[in-house]
Amino acid sequence: MRQYPSVFPRTALVTGGASGIGAAIVDLLRREGADVRSLDLEDGFDVSDPRSWDAVGPVELACLNAGVVTGESDLPLLSDEAYRRILGTNVDGVVFGVRRLARVMERGSAIVATASLAGLTVLPDDPIYTLTKHAVVGFVRSVAPQLEARGIRINAVAPGIVDTPMIGEGRERLLDAGFPLLKPEEIAEAVLIAARGGETGQVWAVQPGREPLQFRFPNVPGPRDPSGARVGAPPSAP
Repeated sequence: MRQYPSVFPRTALVTGGASGIGAAIVDLLRREGADVRSLDLEDGFDVSDPRSWDAVGPVELACLNAGVVTGESDLPLLSDEAYRRILGTNVDGVVFGVRRLARVMERGSAIVATASLAGLTVLPDDPIYTLTKHAVVGFVRSVAPQLEARGIRINAVAPGIVDTPMIGEGRERLLDAGFPLLKPEEIAEAVLIAARGGETGQVWAVQPGREPLQFRFPNVPGPRDPSGARVGAPPSAP
C-alpha cells in the first residue's frame, strides 16, 4: 500500500473533537492544513446513534476518538445507565463509524481509533472502561484485513494516562505522587504518525517520555492434532 505525502490528510473528521484529545487532534490537523469536521455530542452528534452516521461523507482521515468513563470501580454499584452509555460511546461509536466509513471512504483513506493502554492491560479502577478499550483493540485488528481489501487502513493509538478532565479527581493524586501525565497534544501527534504510516491493523502505545511505538502482541499457542503435530490456521469463511 502506498505511502502518503506530508499533505495527507486534506480532509478529516474527529469524533469527540470539542475537548481533550479530540480538540488537540482537530487543532493539529488544522495546523497541518486539513479541512477538519468535529463531530461531538456538544454539537448534537451522538456517535452511539447509527442514524447520526447516515449523513457522514468521505474524508481522507477519520479519527474515532469519542470516549467516556464510568467513574465506578465497584461493579455492584455500576448503574445500567452508566454501562449502556459507555458501551454506546466507546464501542458502538467505533463500530458504527467504521461501518459507515467503509461504505463511503475512497481507496487510500485511513481510520485511527483512540483506544487506551487499558485495552492492552488491566485497569481495576474502571473495569468496564477496560472492557470497552479491549473491544476497540480487538475490533481494529480484526477488521483491518477486510478494510485493506477496500484500500482503507485502520490503526489505533493506546495512550497511557492523559491530562484531560476524564481523569477527574485522580489528577491531583497522580501529580502528588509524581506520576507523569501525557498531554493531549502528544496523543494527537501519535494519531498523525499512525495515520501517515503505511501499515494497518496496528496499535501504537503512547507513554510519557517515550516515542509512540507499535505494540507487539504475543503469539497465542496454536492447536495440535491427536499425534501432537501442529495444525495450521483455521480455514477462512467462504
